[in-house]
Amino acid sequence: MKLSEIIKNIKTLNVVGNADVNISDVQINSRQVAPGTLFIAIRGTVTDGHKFIPGALEAGASAVICEQIPDERPAGVTFIQVENSEAAASPAATAFFGNPTEKLDLIGVTGTNGKTTIATLLYTMFRQMGYKCGLISTVCNYIDGEAIPTEHTTPDPITLNRLLGKMADEGCKYAFMEVSSHSVVQHRIGGLKFRGGIFTNLTRDHLDYHKTFENYRDAKKAFFDSLGQDAFAVTNADDKNGAVMVQNTKAKVYTYSQRTLADFHARILEEGFDGMQIEMNGRELNVQFIGHFNVSNLLAVYGAAVSLGRKPEDVLLQLSTLHPVNGRFETIRSNDGVTAIVDYAHTPDALDNVLATINEILQHRGQCITVCGAGGNRDKGKRPLMAQSAVRASDRVIITSDNPRFEEPQDIINDMLAGLNDTDMKKVISIADRREAIRTATMLAQPGDVILIAGKGHEDYQDVKGVKHHFDDHEVVREAFGI
Repeated sequence: MKLSEIIKNIKTLNVVGNADVNISDVQINSRQVAPGTLFIAIRGTVTDGHKFIPGALEAGASAVICEQIPDERPAGVTFIQVENSEAAASPAATAFFGNPTEKLDLIGVTGTNGKTTIATLLYTMFRQMGYKCGLISTVCNYIDGEAIPTEHTTPDPITLNRLLGKMADEGCKYAFMEVSSHSVVQHRIGGLKFRGGIFTNLTRDHLDYHKTFENYRDAKKAFFDSLGQDAFAVTNADDKNGAVMVQNTKAKVYTYSQRTLADFHARILEEGFDGMQIEMNGRELNVQFIGHFNVSNLLAVYGAAVSLGRKPEDVLLQLSTLHPVNGRFETIRSNDGVTAIVDYAHTPDALDNVLATINEILQHRGQCITVCGAGGNRDKGKRPLMAQSAVRASDRVIITSDNPRFEEPQDIINDMLAGLNDTDMKKVISIADRREAIRTATMLAQPGDVILIAGKGHEDYQDVKGVKHHFDDHEVVREAFGI
């Protein structure tokens, strides 16, 4: 593709060289550059991509987008100066990969909790309805049935547009995507056209990056501000930020709720650890999910599917066949009647929701034992809050290691324990070794008890000192149960 076509929707400050040079690839990683590549030098939070321009040129880059044109410019290389190269990366990638979101309907899901469940259930439902679909999520990316491993909730703009381009080439009609707050602030989705957006909820998270809750909220809101008049927005009326998200959007707004009047509403009729009977928009159905938070997730799925033109009765039928997503309130039962629940809950609010659901079903007929930790090199302020949430709604709590990353596990545990008083500590023990913590919980549990193992969910690794070691909560539980 001609460079001039790639940059036609980018505001340029200066172009030095031939804008009609042919480009064979676009990269933000200089190590991926090959002859004919357009290299985009981004000033990241960790390192400045401008430092890698010489390496990109040595590898054969034909053009460079940057904020500062270097003094040494090899002959035959075109330099495009922009005000913000991070903001320029997404429209450049979108153009290079053929504007994929003009060829498929892209639905974005944003919020603190529930993104993975909602995006994955929509992907599964629409495939079951016979459509080719793509999925971009925390757990795994899919191009119809082909799994593509993922490292981030929302990939960088090059990876993202390459994925969407492949989805379009494979004939996908829909793509369902988790939209993280980081991706909005870092302009990763800037060149994409969304057919719809879904808001789940908003609680404290990622304040190590956003610094304040208001910044975090405004990043989510910016996604809805960017939706066009031909898009829809499905928002959670039970969250106080639900109305804030859509107050400036041009999209057609729909609401969902369990507590107030809304376009899509539901209530629980019966629930157990195997599922629920619910009423949704006046129709009764049985689903293989439990908890009020999952009713909200299912309402969001229902609302989005109906907003995309599917018949309500067809959507309800599909909802009754869907299964929980990997690592989201997954139940494992021992032979002697102990129930373990593996869940990704890694924020105080998510932990509150999961524990509330467990206690609603238990009705004091058994103990709730919680195993949880907190991630290293992330928002330290939520660590004592996590411990408080666990203690408040559990009979016993084991504080353990999560993904310590580059911190010492015991330091993270100490930060969590700092939020507890002497009375709280009577029901708490700390075991830094996560495997041993889970085994201990299974030894403490009696028939009828429930063990919640929170924080990692679908992850099959522990991140320690930059190395991902294999670790799967599911495997450890089954081993401890002897099943």
